[in-house]
Amino acid sequence: MKRISLVALLIAFLCPYAGAQTPARDPALWKRAARLHAAAMVVDTHNDVTSRIVDDDFDMGARSKDGHTDIPRMKEGGLDAEFFAIYVDKSFAQKGGSARRALDMIDIVYEQVARHPESLEMAFTVADIRRITKKGKIAALMGIEGGHAIEDSLFALREFYRLGVRYMTLTHTNTNNWADSSGSFGAKVPDVKRWGGLNDFGREVVREMNRIGMMVDLSHVADETFYDALEVSKAPVILSHSSCRALCSHTRNIDDDMLRALARNGGVIQINFYETFIDQRRVDASIKYRPELDAIQEKYKGDDLALYRAYEEFERTHIPRTPLSVLVDHIDHAVKVAGIDHVGLGSDFDGGISLPEGLADTSELPNLTYELVKRGYSDADVRKILGENLLRVMRECEVVASRLQKETPVPKRLEYRGQ
Repeated sequence: MKRISLVALLIAFLCPYAGAQTPARDPALWKRAARLHAAAMVVDTHNDVTSRIVDDDFDMGARSKDGHTDIPRMKEGGLDAEFFAIYVDKSFAQKGGSARRALDMIDIVYEQVARHPESLEMAFTVADIRRITKKGKIAALMGIEGGHAIEDSLFALREFYRLGVRYMTLTHTNTNNWADSSGSFGAKVPDVKRWGGLNDFGREVVREMNRIGMMVDLSHVADETFYDALEVSKAPVILSHSSCRALCSHTRNIDDDMLRALARNGGVIQINFYETFIDQRRVDASIKYRPELDAIQEKYKGDDLALYRAYEEFERTHIPRTPLSVLVDHIDHAVKVAGIDHVGLGSDFDGGISLPEGLADTSELPNLTYELVKRGYSDADVRKILGENLLRVMRECEVVASRLQKETPVPKRLEYRGQ
């Protein structure tokens, strides 16, 4: 069992619902939720603070007034394991330097861990995560967002695994040389689907990910890619930061048939917190205000912090806020369709600009546990959602990799050469 921080417990009891306007809560339920949250393994599979660190020289050691993530707020939120996103924008696929960008981001994760060894420690296995949390530290892991980062090379894929990358999102908003993407929502020019899912090299990528033990992440992929990957994969897959299309018709979400297929695979959907992925009103507003949002992006191009603040101000004055209950509706729906063993948390902290009320940053994660308890989830089921489901999948991928490395030779085809 992880070591429970006294400070974290006190914060959970004394500082719930830090937002200005919050609903009344039941004291007995809050007490139960706070203790449960502090004792559970809390795992988040997608945090984009890495972009802020590499682009803006941000340090996680001190509390920040901006963004969603820093070490003080991670500790207050009882976060035990964080997958830092090695996000490679699609522009790198166009202009070159995808692998270099990924290496830069990997380096700054290691640098932050070295700078704050009292709080962070690199983790590479499930056993590492459990060992690190027993010491009261946060386990730091990494996942590549955007399969173009490997530059169509299985050599590079294996090297990224050796550097500590433990999942890869097969695509971002761009279709790459071997996998179709779900595209950019609201884009003026629709992203071209080239392969009808995965091509032959894309299937090799999935097989090699299975063989080395890297989790296959199907957030951002086209529906056809999702099903192709499930057909190929010998290990459970994840969706590191996605939600339910039945409740919010965003192309980034998955439908109920896909949820059922995910359950048959043994995988897990890590529910995204970003308001535009969970609230249909936000989707409708993002379409309505597309010209204004595009203008803001153009005005602050190259200044991520200014862009973030401008978006935040525009949304505050034009787009309705999302209550935390809407996020929990997505968890409920995924549990109902896929089952309790196939749902977890993939926040999109510092990637999604706006988060639901009551969940403004990493420090407010206990509020989510309170909502789950309030809806009648058992302690065991809450533990599964908070982290145990993801750890199960990660461990199963480790077991599959151990078997495949004994049974399967290193693939001969190591680079994409066109099809």
